[in-house]
Amino acid sequence: MATDRRTFLKLLGAPAMAAALPANVAKLLAMPAQGRTGTIADVEHIVILMQENRSFDHYFGTMRGVRGFADPRVMKLPSGQPVWRQPNGAGYVLPFRPPVEDVGMTFLSDPPHGWIDGHNAWNNGKYDQWIANKGITAMTYHLRHDLPYHRALADAFTLCDAYHCSMMGPTDPNRYHMFSGWAGNNGSGGPDGNPITGEGPVVTNAELGYGWSTYPERLERNGISWKVYQDTGVGLTADGFWGWTGDPFIGNYGDNSLLYFKQYQNAPEGSPLARRARTGTTVKNLNREPERLFDIFREDVRTGKLPQVSFIIAPEAYTEHPNWAPNWGAWYISQFVDVLVETPDLWSKTALLINYDEEGGFFDHMVPPTPPMTAAHGASTVSTVNEVFPGATRPNGTFFQPGPYGLGERVPMIVVSPWSKGGFVNSQLFDHTSVIKFLEARFGQGNSDLYETNITPWRRAVVGDLTTAFDFDKPERWRDIDLPSTDEFLPDLQGRPDFHLEVPGQQSMPGQEKGVRPARALPYDLATSGLVVGSNFRIDFNNTGDQAAVFHARSGNPSDLPRCYTVEPGLSLTGVWPAANNAYDLSVHGPNGFFRSYKGGVANANAKPQVRAQGSHGRLDVAVTNQSGQVMTVRLFNRYTGKTADQRLNRGETMSRTFELNPFNGWYECVVTVLEDGLLECRLAGHLEDGKDSFSDPLMGGLV
Repeated sequence: MATDRRTFLKLLGAPAMAAALPANVAKLLAMPAQGRTGTIADVEHIVILMQENRSFDHYFGTMRGVRGFADPRVMKLPSGQPVWRQPNGAGYVLPFRPPVEDVGMTFLSDPPHGWIDGHNAWNNGKYDQWIANKGITAMTYHLRHDLPYHRALADAFTLCDAYHCSMMGPTDPNRYHMFSGWAGNNGSGGPDGNPITGEGPVVTNAELGYGWSTYPERLERNGISWKVYQDTGVGLTADGFWGWTGDPFIGNYGDNSLLYFKQYQNAPEGSPLARRARTGTTVKNLNREPERLFDIFREDVRTGKLPQVSFIIAPEAYTEHPNWAPNWGAWYISQFVDVLVETPDLWSKTALLINYDEEGGFFDHMVPPTPPMTAAHGASTVSTVNEVFPGATRPNGTFFQPGPYGLGERVPMIVVSPWSKGGFVNSQLFDHTSVIKFLEARFGQGNSDLYETNITPWRRAVVGDLTTAFDFDKPERWRDIDLPSTDEFLPDLQGRPDFHLEVPGQQSMPGQEKGVRPARALPYDLATSGLVVGSNFRIDFNNTGDQAAVFHARSGNPSDLPRCYTVEPGLSLTGVWPAANNAYDLSVHGPNGFFRSYKGGVANANAKPQVRAQGSHGRLDVAVTNQSGQVMTVRLFNRYTGKTADQRLNRGETMSRTFELNPFNGWYECVVTVLEDGLLECRLAGHLEDGKDSFSDPLMGGLV
């Protein structure tokens, strides 16, 4: 898919965008990628900048072309209401924007974001306890003008809208996933779930000192250079609490989680682990000047000493963690972009990954995929070993309930590189271990020691390695665009009190920018089939794609738990639901808007049509077979064209229709009903993948 500058701006719905976008990113976009091999081997430097505590909807739910507030097929709560409508006592709270001119410079209060409140809000997948456990601040969101730099980066490069944090829990365990592939989930339990031995599952920010292996150690022993860029605060030792300081404008906010591992704590001065993880700037001796936080990174770039893998850790005030303003974080991010702009040759072979460690208690509407705890929660064709926490009680009596470690909620991930230009959206399922898998893909070919064995079988199967966010073969298939300045966001080194919020008196769903954006090709090819079996309804989950996928099944019967079915390529699973009051109402959600729903009555003689769909080469073939004992009239409605087709079917006869999907870039939604049966309805929706880049859903974009 070739996208020139005019088409690109038209897709964004912003003909004046070039005049509004920052100079440093404009320069990055104009610089070509290194094309030595046309493969991932051209990436010589990977820079990982992990920020704090923001969810995807909170930052990007109103942005065009991503799965945000205009999602046409959202999950429903046990109440039957859409997931947006979060219960609040006898009322509810919808996502809302704080009543200020600039939310990006507003110091919102910090919602709870721990294991207990996170799993309570998730509520076994019912996802209906956000307000009770997180408060109303959780439901806030931003517009484009609130986050001009974040949005501009996403418009210029590639935004991942199915990137999840690794765990429904706080900062440290999520960062352990990014640095090591897991959080010690070996099921040994202990106080806080964190035994002093350092080998048990970590579900809190206890920082007790751990001993399992980390990925930088693999890099080190295989000659792959790496380094942590941070400020030392009052010291990167136990005395300095590893960089966490009472002054939010210095230090590393305790976010260099490598320093909670004994092998880094005990590393001798001058040793590789100490040199690479326990050094940094000392801005406390430089009048806390924000610009000096980048001295070491800038010098390493200038002198050609930037390592192959870099981890960037910000001081507290620049992390975007509430109550700190998001745009102070934008300023911080933009300074690293400035440094890369200064060296075009280095930029031509560098990938900058900007992500967020956890959702921070902010709401996101996509219920995260999880491994089943019991048969009542679903099933998996791949082992779920070490993916379910058994529960633990602290010495003070606090109980950490059993539950899946993750995945957690969606968080932003922007892939900034010469191979990810063009304002793409990527909707493959990712989490923080995907960063390690990307490092494996780049450096680990033919070297088993660079394969991270800490990543569990389930997680390795369901999350991708980020390579689909890049086009290494033809990276220049679009033209340049400019981005906004962040100069006005330079922090003044003063804190602010929390901004007080109240639920709006008149509530309404937020809108989403109209239009589509280019979308990366994905590895999914999924299907389900449903049928009545006696007094039950059965769904078969099939995967003929190249990536394991999680099907999220929800029942209209509030007594049924939501279920997740993880199916590896070439395999299938079956789920059975007993009918409630002789009726069934089931929906299935999968990656990138995949959706199936089945409604009807098991006792009705007309309730047994078999509906199948199969697609290829831009066409979807839908077949409906009459399995009942009498004549039925089947109606097919194409939501994208608005057209219907009716056909009377005798017993055993089949109605077949082909839907041309190319006019809608592979997107479809077909509704099947039987005119003689007012209860029966089957909906089939999603995107037909053909191995090529396409565009986001025009229905979600308001174009259909």
